[in-house]
Amino acid sequence: MKRIFVSVTNDMTNDQRVNRICNTLCDKGFDVVVLCRRLKSSAELESRRYIVKRFRLLINKGFLFYACFNLRIFLYQIFHRCDALLANDLDTLFANALISKLKRKNLYYDTHELFTEVPELLNSGFKKKVWLWIERHCIHRPIATYTVCSSIAKYYNEKYGLGMKVVRNLPTSKEMHSYEGRENILLYQGALNMGRGIELLIEMMKHIPDYKLYIAGKGYMDSELKKLTANLNLTDRVVFTGNLRFDELHKLTSKAKIGFSVEQGESLNYKYALPNKIFDYIQAGTPVVCSDFPEMRAVVEGYDVGEIFAGHDAESLAVLVENMLDNDAKLIEYHNNCIEASKVLNWENEQKVLYGIYEGK
Repeated sequence: MKRIFVSVTNDMTNDQRVNRICNTLCDKGFDVVVLCRRLKSSAELESRRYIVKRFRLLINKGFLFYACFNLRIFLYQIFHRCDALLANDLDTLFANALISKLKRKNLYYDTHELFTEVPELLNSGFKKKVWLWIERHCIHRPIATYTVCSSIAKYYNEKYGLGMKVVRNLPTSKEMHSYEGRENILLYQGALNMGRGIELLIEMMKHIPDYKLYIAGKGYMDSELKKLTANLNLTDRVVFTGNLRFDELHKLTSKAKIGFSVEQGESLNYKYALPNKIFDYIQAGTPVVCSDFPEMRAVVEGYDVGEIFAGHDAESLAVLVENMLDNDAKLIEYHNNCIEASKVLNWENEQKVLYGIYEGK
């Protein structure tokens, strides 16, 4: 059985994309070993089909964390047998490119976003130059590259002359619950990081008194967002759940009346983004409100599963949401459209693209 090392910088608690891809690789006959990290706050993982090795690091924040992580996985991989490597995102590519060259093993690269264009790097010239150097010197090493949407694939293909393919962040098919009787819950799921529009959602809640906003995820803006919630006297109506297990997150999503993906700012990473949470909402039958960015708009309008938010302030977002909540017939229509879309937008269909990549097609 071929062993593949899969590298990712999170702790694998709620990384649905990497989990799905690992399960598909298991189906393809790979012995999958995930190399990730363990934090003090990391919950124990439920039983999985693949091995997960979590490394404790001396540094867990900032630029030096990435150097520490790459050194740790390099040392592990140099002394352990493998037949192939999968680097998830630019922050794991350097170590894997070195191992691939030294051991002459096939390397695959899955970039989940336009890493060098994330908001955190927009005003950080030196750090951005370092990441661009790594990208430029390592991105031709993999025998196959793929990403989450067509816009990002086109960007890399034009910049580096790659044949990058698209494997979207689609969830596995799940049981769909009725929309009637749902609780007064509005939902954001995902990382609590810059530019995700979470501050906007919290401020929106001042204008929507009969609902609760659930924020499911963690990130470096945790404390800042909780402080904002307290300052607005919304601690009773804005609930931070932290990271949830996959089944728990789907249960919560299936209770919500609306799910949000309202990324903000000028970052190319967000302009081209197609977040997995949009597809998670659809798979749960939950109407979507998303930013007016091309990839998101194409899905939400194409399948008629929600509304597009083109503004940038909490009041106008609240008006859009209240109009949706006041129109039960329209919400049920969106829910029914989610049901139809979920028959197409699921991992059972999408993984066929991944099969082709690992079969060299």
